[in-house]
Amino acid sequence: MKKIIILFSLVLILIIIITYRYVYKGHRDISTEKESYTITVTDIFSEFQENEVLSNAKYLDKTIQVTGIVSSANINSNSILIDDKLFVALKDKLPKSFQLKSTVKIKGRFIGYDSLLEELKMDQCVLITQ
Repeated sequence: MKKIIILFSLVLILIIIITYRYVYKGHRDISTEKESYTITVTDIFSEFQENEVLSNAKYLDKTIQVTGIVSSANINSNSILIDDKLFVALKDKLPKSFQLKSTVKIKGRFIGYDSLLEELKMDQCVLITQ
């Protein structure tokens, strides 16, 4: 009877440890991840216009690197709009030297496409070049 209790206790402890590690695993650091895709804003937008379902399967929750021209910037929310099609939430503050209408390269997590607004969205982004 003691062996059964000890065995049950060990199995229970093992289950608790596995569950804890699964639930509390570390967060992703997008800035250090290697990007899955490198693409221009125009090209990724065209892919979503052609087939939204396939494009979501390809890009959703992946680290991607995009290139485009800055259409607008919001210093208060740390966000920029690229090619009037990609909304980007930056991880860090915009640099003082940041300029509108400049070509930028951004790396971040792709979080979706809003078909109503026809806008792509990314978060946890970092500026690679400006």
